[in-house]
Amino acid sequence: MIIGVPKEKKPEENRVALTPAGAEILKRNGHQVLVESGAGSASGFEDAAYAGFGAEITDGGEDIFQQAEMLLRVKAPQPDEFELIRERQIYFSYLHLAASPAVTQAFIDRKAVAIAYETIEKTDGSLPLLTPMSEVAGPMAVQESAKYLEMAQGGHGVLLGGVPGVDPGTVVILGGGKVGLNAAKKAGGMGAKVYVLEINPERLRYLSDALLPNCISLMSNPSDIRDLIGRADVVIGAVLIPGSKTPVLVSAEMVRSMRKGSVLVDVSIDQGGCFETSRETSHADPVYMLDGVVHYAVSNMPGAVPKTSTLALSNATLPYVLRIAGRGWRTAARETPEIKRGINAVDGKVTYRGVADAFGLEYTPVDECE
Repeated sequence: MIIGVPKEKKPEENRVALTPAGAEILKRNGHQVLVESGAGSASGFEDAAYAGFGAEITDGGEDIFQQAEMLLRVKAPQPDEFELIRERQIYFSYLHLAASPAVTQAFIDRKAVAIAYETIEKTDGSLPLLTPMSEVAGPMAVQESAKYLEMAQGGHGVLLGGVPGVDPGTVVILGGGKVGLNAAKKAGGMGAKVYVLEINPERLRYLSDALLPNCISLMSNPSDIRDLIGRADVVIGAVLIPGSKTPVLVSAEMVRSMRKGSVLVDVSIDQGGCFETSRETSHADPVYMLDGVVHYAVSNMPGAVPKTSTLALSNATLPYVLRIAGRGWRTAARETPEIKRGINAVDGKVTYRGVADAFGLEYTPVDECE
């Protein structure tokens, strides 16, 4: 199969979907690898490294879109690329279609095969291609919130870990999945008072065993959310319904009840966000102030640490790339249930229920697509 790695077009996305080592493995398995010049530079991988492992370096992304049977990307295509996508071409990346009507429509119109990293799901419910970035985003959420609590950054001047004789800061985390767990570990390790709200009783039992004593896990409900965010220095949104739009758990009225200079970090913004007052921000302009509360809602947080993120992501995705490239998407989907769950659109049909429900579109099971 001809596999293409175009440069990322999303602003400030510094990750790359394939490392030179990954390119070598694909070549050894009989595949042709095309890499756009400069695609890996921000992650520390220069063109010469890819070429040394057998990849072909191209000067422009359009050539890759025209030649590749499968495109590997970290993020979804940008509007100026929609027309470049070819019928039956495989696009494998983080897509977050339930929060992206324009991208969803582009894949429908172009009749491409859209496979989303974030909906590759094992039978035990784990998300193997989302997990490595969750392990980055969780600690980053705490790291960023600690910075924006500083008064010079708009915060109310609280040190999360406190000092002897002074209360530490309070962190409320909505969602006890991978992001929430890793955020709680980071905040708890810093010495903050941490509350993790989760709706799954089994997950709550796990969190109770896994976290430090200064981390309290609670069954999530509107009453406790209202109470805790009124006392919080930091609230981290870490809610995920795989492939579906994130529910709004914190209303604008709740935000107005928060202390001035507290910080919201919406890690769920990729899927629409769990705070009513959230709007997507960027690494260049990461925060805005609303009702006296600092809002941080960068949609590609791990892109700020690409040398860590790219290696973690490529380690996770490469086995699936090899299976799809070696077997074709149809056979790979039949043989590997998690790949079938990752397919969001085929031949103009929406094949992931969460995406169809988000936009009132007809849902077609993958098995019914030729």
